[in-house]
Amino acid sequence: MEIPPPCGPLSTRVVEVMSGRRPSLEVTSGQGSVLNDRDVQLALWLIYELSYRGFDGVDLALEWDPDLVRLRLRLEQAVEHELRTATQARVENALENGGDVGDLLLQMVQDDQGPPLAAYLRRDATLPQLQDFLRERSVQQLKESDPQAFLLPRLRGEAKVALAELQYDEFGAGRPERLHQTLYAQSLVAAWLDPGYGAYVADVSAMSLASTNVMSMFGLNRRLLAAGCGHFAAFEASSAIPSRRIAAGLDRVGLVAAAPYFDEHVEADAVHEQIAARDVCGALVADDPGCLPEVLFGAACVLHIDALSATELMTRWAAESAEAPTEVAS
Repeated sequence: MEIPPPCGPLSTRVVEVMSGRRPSLEVTSGQGSVLNDRDVQLALWLIYELSYRGFDGVDLALEWDPDLVRLRLRLEQAVEHELRTATQARVENALENGGDVGDLLLQMVQDDQGPPLAAYLRRDATLPQLQDFLRERSVQQLKESDPQAFLLPRLRGEAKVALAELQYDEFGAGRPERLHQTLYAQSLVAAWLDPGYGAYVADVSAMSLASTNVMSMFGLNRRLLAAGCGHFAAFEASSAIPSRRIAAGLDRVGLVAAAPYFDEHVEADAVHEQIAARDVCGALVADDPGCLPEVLFGAACVLHIDALSATELMTRWAAESAEAPTEVAS
């Protein structure tokens, strides 16, 4: 994969380091949300990608470059602080309810009142809007379950076995053609989009980058293990019903061949949510009851980011529809 073009001072500095130059990587304090700051999110994504597939012509040793690692830690600190502030009330409410961690996680997802993105995609979205949705999600889905693979060596016993069982399904259950990343690439092809890994990094929104960055942050920091497990459980629990609606929307506009990826998740995630919430997170909390707030924090991050992402997409589409010229009858 080629290095995508930078979009601001931070991502420019990261690209320069990857290209062999040594600019200052000092982080200046900005204003507003870092989750919605595309320059911040692209810089963080670029650094994280060094721990995945990397970039053409970029020295593999840069994965542990001290300057890039220091910058990554500073950016992660800002992202984590914003997420903890935004999700604090949701986590506290769940803790007040008490009960089994699996029940708390699944109830948190069920009670979520985020924007109705999946319902809109099913009933009203145009073909270009569905293509836009697939494009925005490609950065995340073409590396589906890769961030969670970093959690496995940090778990033990029942939690490790349960996560390995889920990962086996996510990675195709022994069949390369059933790899979920491959199924998503096939959806992109069916929608006349580029299936290449990272093909749309230069085009997607800050929130699409943030969605995958938060998964990497949880996966690559051992201190955030419990949050990573909670994030994974909520991600699985919030997938089955939206996937059914998205598949119906794709069928509605004639993109039938793009639906199998989502059809797969209707069945799989209905089972996966129980295993992730009750077996992975349940075993983790049984072993260390003190990690329950962190598990719930990770779950709350899914819901918060999904709401921000859905709002961004639907607001953009509404603005584009309002600006579109209307035909005047002669």
